[in-house]
Amino acid sequence: MAYPLDFSRQIDSGIHALLLNAGGFFDGLSAGIDGFAGGLEMLTGWLTPWGLVFLAVAIGLWRIGKGFALFALLATLYIVYSGYSEHASITLALTLSSTFFSLLIGIPLGICSARRAAVGSLVRTLMDFMQTMPAFVYLIPATILFGLGRPPGIFATILFSMPPVVRLTDLGIRQVDAARIEAGLAFGCTPWQLLWKVQLPAAQPAIMAGINQTIMMAMSMVIIASMVGAGGLGNDILSSIQQLDIGLGLQSGLVVVLMAMLLDRLSASFARKQGGRV
Repeated sequence: MAYPLDFSRQIDSGIHALLLNAGGFFDGLSAGIDGFAGGLEMLTGWLTPWGLVFLAVAIGLWRIGKGFALFALLATLYIVYSGYSEHASITLALTLSSTFFSLLIGIPLGICSARRAAVGSLVRTLMDFMQTMPAFVYLIPATILFGLGRPPGIFATILFSMPPVVRLTDLGIRQVDAARIEAGLAFGCTPWQLLWKVQLPAAQPAIMAGINQTIMMAMSMVIIASMVGAGGLGNDILSSIQQLDIGLGLQSGLVVVLMAMLLDRLSASFARKQGGRV
């Protein structure tokens, strides 16, 4: 008789053992994540909805043009007058916090992956695993390790949103023209000078595309993270599902769509020349 391969108990035991032996570390990490996200949330609250409207319009006008600035004005005015501005600012703070930590880990990991073949092979396999794992699965260990609230939501979002910036940083550096690298070496560049003065500037468009995709994935995961108490617009969408309220779901969902479009266009603009078309 064949028995099914089941290693779920071993994984559960390992996570609980990790929590038992390194509980202080995870408590400190949770406090750090919560403090950073809380600071960003306070900042967005201090700016007030009208300050965020002004920022969106001003950056859109600077980076893209008058047409997008008008779209940014209409989109942000809808968010304000629909009554979702407070939850939208919380979602924005969660997204930016998750993106910051994803980039803090992901860009150095992508650089290391590009410069060392053995590390690159391992990292690319790990990124395959992280990208294909269902998003909801990340909430389970995050909740066990961090409890409920912002920290588990941000931790799960980091795991979900980090692969694009790792992959595109790796790809961008590996695709730098060999002639540029040879020229840098001919001028006596050390490995670090070669990285900072030749490879990273040449790979900037790919890295910025990775940052853009990480922001988009963080935005989508932050909504799902409302299931573990992260807060923001995800609470409204979750409530609409629980109550089968189509109107609430569509109205709050439209706010998420508009925020995602604004973040996508604004972040993508930094990978192009000023005034480039969307």
